[in-house]
Amino acid sequence: MDHSSIIALEGLPVVGVFAALAAVFWALHWYKAAMVMTALAVFALSFFRNPERHPPLDKGLIIAPADGRVVFVGEVEENKYLKAKVRKVSIFMSVFNVHVNRMPETGKIVEIHYNKGKFLSANLEKASLDNEQNALIMETGSGKKIMFVQIAGLIARRIVCWVKPSDTLSRGERFGLIMFGSRLDVYMPVEAEARVQVGDRTKAGETVIGVLP
Repeated sequence: MDHSSIIALEGLPVVGVFAALAAVFWALHWYKAAMVMTALAVFALSFFRNPERHPPLDKGLIIAPADGRVVFVGEVEENKYLKAKVRKVSIFMSVFNVHVNRMPETGKIVEIHYNKGKFLSANLEKASLDNEQNALIMETGSGKKIMFVQIAGLIARRIVCWVKPSDTLSRGERFGLIMFGSRLDVYMPVEAEARVQVGDRTKAGETVIGVLP
């Protein structure tokens, strides 16, 4: 399925419900309710926007899989799936960010692990451990493994993943989205050089967050 539409298809039912209610309320002259529904329809259109992005082409770059703000950068032990010391970058997405997620590098999806969990605020580090999440592990052409984890937030209740193991995708290609405020954790090889710091803003598909040697 093509995921390049200007509005993510998963958002159309949400937009449609708000727009339909707005139309009914305007017709009934319930102006306050109509204005609220109209505002919600506009917000939903904005939330599910799906702009084109232009990834950098240089070799060895790892780019942000999400729009948002960097809330963690550092070395950690990833003992659940990679079982190695890695360099982690966490990106928090507010409800005002684009929520379509993109591949951090070109490679093959080798594993996907979905886990139900809690719905803590996604800007908390504890969310990496406890929240509902979907972990994807990819392998680059040079054999390097990169893991990126979609994590649901305080009001997010649905993680969408469009890919499956054995799929090969290009850097910047869309692979899913998260509903209404969330977080992306990226686990790079420890020898990768981080190119962002806490507080930086990222743009999915374009911002370089790391460089492989």
